Amino acid sequence: MQDASQGASQAAEVTLKEVPEAKREELLSAVKQLPHLPGVYRFFDKQSRLLYVGKARDLVRRVSSYFLKTAASPRIALMVSRIDRFETTVTRSEMEALLLESNLIKTLHPRYNIIFRDDKTYPYLKITSGDTPRMAYYRGSVDKKHQYFGPFPNAYAVRTTIQTLQKVFRLRTCEDSVFKNRTRSCLLYQIGRCSGPCVGAISPDAYAADVDDAVRFLKGEHGVVLDGLEQKMMAHAEKLEFEEAAAVRNRIAALSKVLERQSMESDSQMDVDIIAVVVKAGQACVNLAMVRGGRHLGDRAVFPGNMEVAFDSGEQDQGGGGLSADGVGESDEAREVHVLKAFLAQHYTGVDIPSILVCNVLFDDPALVEMLSQEAGHRVHFVFQPQGQRRIWLSMAEKNATIALSRRLEQHDTQQLRLKELASLLMPDVEDIGSLRIEAFDISHTQGEATQASCVVFHHGEMQHSEYRRYNIADVTPGDDYGAIKQVLTRRYGKLVGQEELMPDIVLVDGGAGQVAMAVEVFSGLGHDLSRIVGVAKGEGRKVGLETLVYADGREPQELGSDSGALMLVAQIRDEAHRFAITGMRSKRDKKRRTSRLEELQGIGPKRRQRLLARFGSVRGIADASVEDLATVEGISLNLAQQIYQQLH
Repeated sequence: MQDASQGASQAAEVTLKEVPEAKREELLSAVKQLPHLPGVYRFFDKQSRLLYVGKARDLVRRVSSYFLKTAASPRIALMVSRIDRFETTVTRSEMEALLLESNLIKTLHPRYNIIFRDDKTYPYLKITSGDTPRMAYYRGSVDKKHQYFGPFPNAYAVRTTIQTLQKVFRLRTCEDSVFKNRTRSCLLYQIGRCSGPCVGAISPDAYAADVDDAVRFLKGEHGVVLDGLEQKMMAHAEKLEFEEAAAVRNRIAALSKVLERQSMESDSQMDVDIIAVVVKAGQACVNLAMVRGGRHLGDRAVFPGNMEVAFDSGEQDQGGGGLSADGVGESDEAREVHVLKAFLAQHYTGVDIPSILVCNVLFDDPALVEMLSQEAGHRVHFVFQPQGQRRIWLSMAEKNATIALSRRLEQHDTQQLRLKELASLLMPDVEDIGSLRIEAFDISHTQGEATQASCVVFHHGEMQHSEYRRYNIADVTPGDDYGAIKQVLTRRYGKLVGQEELMPDIVLVDGGAGQVAMAVEVFSGLGHDLSRIVGVAKGEGRKVGLETLVYADGREPQELGSDSGALMLVAQIRDEAHRFAITGMRSKRDKKRRTSRLEELQGIGPKRRQRLLARFGSVRGIADASVEDLATVEGISLNLAQQIYQQLH
């Protein structure tokens, strides 16, 4: 690893953007007050927006390197020119600094750091505790109360594993509220996918043995499971219980078929993650393949964000990903190291880490390795030149990463052409089309019920899902789209009065002249620039390509035609706003309907509603329950149970 001040002298000299000398001296003076200790530093602009997060072995040497007379690249110079102040946090070690830096990048999304956005946790297969455990698909934080297996690369891998366990071990998947109140077997029992513990079709001891076998299978002890099933089959045969022996034989055949179909089976029962990084044309892809208990569960392609700003220069000793004054990382090989370290630091904080990580990129960073080992609670070993099956896995991961990146680059090139065309049409004076920010709004409701407005954001050439927002619309006439547009635009941009630099370049409103007129009224009242407003009026039959753009600044409405790349991008953003609005509206409507139906029940207050939902799980479960079952709930008498039953039927 190399310190910033050592690497700066070797970098190609690039004059810094014009930074006022007084500001530079002010920042350097503040740097001199820092301690020569490890820590994390954060750069902010005049609007207190976070530009960059970095870690340092020596805060003084690292931070001061940014304010020298020369910098490593124009991109660093641009960032430094925007720095208005900085904050630092001292840590006890470089490893602690790396961990804090990773957490800050994941939560704050700085402009100049490589960011691996992951809006969903990886899924697990969960086997619950209790007398009759169930298996279930699970996302979220794990605890010690239940058993969790994974993580899996995607939902498909979890559900495929659940189907295998249903065929071989026939564990239940039903909710506890359904299980406790069932009086006859379900369809899964009829088709041989559940052993029917709810109706006593299997003894508790036998079911517990099946659960133990399933756990062993998930841990990779396939031979032990097969041997146990074979012994069970022979025991039934010796007792002349041929039907039971045949059932176990079928389970053995099903398990053997699964293991044969898993062509990537390994003799090793260890958990391994295979990580392949590929960099091309300024973009990167990380392919993560997961092996649990020797079984290859599948892979997942991950694309980091902020590549355009972070790839002009990399930081050799930067675990979290970003740029620095070092000026290293211009080759694809160095960039691959940069991306891999950013991925390791951000992905493996707060998640289970296997003992072995197989990577296609060699790097040397003891602090990062130590941080991962501390996070895992055991020693994490890196393998850079695997042999045997692991080499095959790594080769497949590299190939998948290359294919995924090539596909993304094709889509990116198309998107860039559309963005250039849109910028030349609506913002011809914009200097950096990558910085073009578009916010789009849509209103959704069902005949005036559960009205919601959505705001989606297009920035840096792609949709920024973490910046999406939904707004509940209240105090307007049901079905009044104009009133809803007025309310959401006022709420969104009312707080930006006098701060035009924080406004988006383009505000898309789904609708024609009426919606645009309402947007004009809002912007005029707030003092915002009307040229930002563009309405998207639907064409005949609501077909994409027939839309008309309606401007708020006096320009004539414009029909671009179905062959216009600019219109295709506008339609893409508009459709995303519509999708985001309608999913939110449906969720709100369904929640309201479920709640209101229970609230309409006479004689049922909040506590009794809570007890009913806790027992039966949902309104449907309550409706399916018998009068006798309802009467078993605390606070529900037989007469009240009869009233509830009558009101729900």
